[in-house]
Amino acid sequence: MNDLCLVPVGNVPPQALDWIENAMAEWFPLPIRRLPSLDIPETAYDAKRRQYQSVAIMKMLAQFAPRDASRILGVTDVDLAIPMLSFLFGQAQFEGPVAVVSLCRLHQEFYGLPAQEDLLRERTVKEVLHELGHTFGLVHCSKPTCAMSLATHIALVDAKAEQYCARCGLRLVQRFSREGGI
Repeated sequence: MNDLCLVPVGNVPPQALDWIENAMAEWFPLPIRRLPSLDIPETAYDAKRRQYQSVAIMKMLAQFAPRDASRILGVTDVDLAIPMLSFLFGQAQFEGPVAVVSLCRLHQEFYGLPAQEDLLRERTVKEVLHELGHTFGLVHCSKPTCAMSLATHIALVDAKAEQYCARCGLRLVQRFSREGGI
């Protein structure tokens, strides 16, 4: 019962899923399994905001999680929000099994700029590490270059490195050592 499952929610470019799997394999000592795509739940759409409520997507992910999954990461290309925030790059259950990351605002095109695949890959990896870090008990970090630093706009995502700082990385290693993988 320790698989790290990756599931596209809606239409997600296969290459993005490859980037995510590679990052997961580098940082998390768990078997990784890609699951078939799930449709975005109709109940997640907020017509007034023209966004999707992340909690509805996370509930769906929890329902479809395999029994042997320790974590399930949903990846979508739709714009996510929660009632108290205007948007989210992602959301996770702290020390829980479910996380979701949106690629929507990670694309340069969202900001009216030309596509940059390398930048999209970097941003995607940073946000995946951030949300999965929360599921393994990591909190927001005060170091702006740490993947666990809070990013409330895209410039803060860009300021991060595609890795955890020494302190957050050590906490993650200690957790896996202490708990034998989870």
